[in-house]
Amino acid sequence: MATDTLSQAAGIIGAAVPRIDGPLKTTGTARYAVDHDFPGLVHAVAVQAIIGKGRIRSLDASAAEKMPGVLLVLHHGNMNGVYRTFPHQDDATISEVRPPFEDDRIYYWGQFVALVVAETLEQATAGAAAVRIEYETETPDVRTDLSTYTGPRESSWKRGDPDKALASAPVVVDETYSTPVETHNPMEMHGTVAAWDGDALTLYECSQGVVNHRVVMAEVLGIPRENVRVISRFIGSGFGGKLFPWPQSTLAAVSARQLKRPVKLSVDRRMMFSNVGHRPRTQQRIRLGATPDGKLTAIRHDFFTETSMLDDFVEHCGEQTPFLYSCPNLEVTTGMVRRNVGAPAPMRGPGAVPGLFALESAMDELAIKLNMDPLELRLKNDAERDEGTNRPFSSRHLKECYLTGAEKIGWKSRTPEPGSMRRDGKFIGMGLAGASWAAARIPATASVELRPNGRIAVRSATQDIGTGTYTIFAQVMHARTGVPMDRIDVFLGDTSLPEGPMSGGSMVTSAVLPAATSAVNQAISRLLNIATLTQESPFHGAKPDTLTLSEARIHAKDKPASSGIPFEEVIRMADMSGITATGRTSPSWEDPKANQYSLHSFGAHFAEVEWEPEIARLRVSRIFSVFDCGRIINKGAGGNQILGAAVMGLSMALLEETIHDPRTGQPINGNFADYLVATCADLPDLDVTFLDYPDLIVNEYGARGIGEIGMAGVAAAIASATHHATGVRVRELPIRIEDLLQSKILEA
Repeated sequence: MATDTLSQAAGIIGAAVPRIDGPLKTTGTARYAVDHDFPGLVHAVAVQAIIGKGRIRSLDASAAEKMPGVLLVLHHGNMNGVYRTFPHQDDATISEVRPPFEDDRIYYWGQFVALVVAETLEQATAGAAAVRIEYETETPDVRTDLSTYTGPRESSWKRGDPDKALASAPVVVDETYSTPVETHNPMEMHGTVAAWDGDALTLYECSQGVVNHRVVMAEVLGIPRENVRVISRFIGSGFGGKLFPWPQSTLAAVSARQLKRPVKLSVDRRMMFSNVGHRPRTQQRIRLGATPDGKLTAIRHDFFTETSMLDDFVEHCGEQTPFLYSCPNLEVTTGMVRRNVGAPAPMRGPGAVPGLFALESAMDELAIKLNMDPLELRLKNDAERDEGTNRPFSSRHLKECYLTGAEKIGWKSRTPEPGSMRRDGKFIGMGLAGASWAAARIPATASVELRPNGRIAVRSATQDIGTGTYTIFAQVMHARTGVPMDRIDVFLGDTSLPEGPMSGGSMVTSAVLPAATSAVNQAISRLLNIATLTQESPFHGAKPDTLTLSEARIHAKDKPASSGIPFEEVIRMADMSGITATGRTSPSWEDPKANQYSLHSFGAHFAEVEWEPEIARLRVSRIFSVFDCGRIINKGAGGNQILGAAVMGLSMALLEETIHDPRTGQPINGNFADYLVATCADLPDLDVTFLDYPDLIVNEYGARGIGEIGMAGVAAAIASATHHATGVRVRELPIRIEDLLQSKILEA
């Protein structure tokens, strides 16, 4: 069946299929979380702490409670019925371990300390401004230097004796690289609409994981899971910040329960910088040892990662280090440094993105010390197997990624000396970096219904965060049945549907494909069996294995589709309301065959920059990205994912940094005027190439995820290109003009 499925899929699987949800979004028909409105709905506005550390001495809500339209003011003194979740559950992950208003302590600037609910948003806003709070203030710790940490360190990977190997290495690089706090800033800000019906709660959320969200909220509110429904049909991106529930979800639910009215609570743009996560600051010391001919003998990757005072979030910067290069002696260690900031959260390419900035920058510096081409150094040290787990890779074509990218950018014409390349009066720099991201087949469930009106419905409680998941489900249905795309209905983002995976880790596509395929195959098998059992059917009495379904028609395998009948006629003849089947994806870690392999995607980025020293202007002019990500299911959506990731990587390299006031802990650039992100004017020429080697160990389609890897390594490639153009090595992002003013390369 699998082989037959893939042969029929040749046309649409891998094509650049337009998104089926596109018309809904472009016409404004798609309803996002806070678009939902109900009779009697009221509005909530949170009150934020204006200190970064301390406690609430007194809170006076009396004036707010008397204001027109104000219905409720919640705070530490009257918050009841909220609980902590059980720690470290795989199916119940929460962003902030401390429930809102649990005590009178302040752990970070902007922490929610009260909630005002009123008939209108304007009344709630006015009420929030009227809440009077006095604080006992302490100085928050928002230091950017993480090396002051002296606590325990965890060794996550070790082989050989890296310290001994470094001591004897003929060539050594020993440098520290830093990445700043970066804030998730999707177009759609966080928001919740909570509505109770008796003991049952429905939450309209912008969630990247509705199933996890349901479990968490059931535990937080102390109610059965079956009493919670979470709906997130459309999401305006999340980049990881919407993976797990944040306090506003709890506050909306509690206030709606108390008032017995639907409550809408939105997080504004300023709150996005303090209350719903960020990529934490990292400080990474990389030590590389090598022989004079460029063979790596030792790698030490020792990093610090910032977290909040109460949460144990770790930015795993060393995840790619053990297997990206061949090296006999290696160790990765982690130190978790607490600061007075809100809880960090996964951000696109967590761990790999900051980690590869450090590792790949160090590899570039090693190449310079060796007087070796950076591309040659990487090819020389390419790993034939995962030396961290001692397993073969399920698929690895990293060398081809490097060589393809080098050909596209014209690497052969690159001269090694900084400032040695010119074009149109500008200094040109070229840099490259490798990339990797984990692959896996995670659990997923999907149901498929063949309907008597000639349509197909496919359902799964996963969600589409803007990456094209709706369309991928429809592609699979069309590939297997031939039913036109406009007759395929896809239902996602609702916990009343069969359980689906989180939209994170670039693993949804590889997870839902087997589940959807299994479901439609079972449904077709049942359909063909019914066709042979129904007396009015022209196939009555035939053997089911002599029939097939293609072009939406049932027909004999040895005859063309035109000889058969539409599948819905058989369903109507059998007097059935439809034919439904459910398919499941088993996780790769429960697959004995998959467990024998290391599952990863690989890629390479080549960046070109232009440097104009007379006006101190640096611009990224070209980025070429080449990926070995398995089979690409939708080249249009896939290409868009990589292009967007490359732009985020450029933004990380040159612009993004959240800055906290050391006196208060406030993010002082918490708005789009002061927090810089790449705009259309900053965009370089972008080019994406997929090698398209199916990885059949991951799933029968050979597909792996692509969302995260597109950003991993981009900043390192740009930083290396910047050094090549200017002679300035920047080890702390973002690259600033102040850094480049040190350049000795001037207009001749």
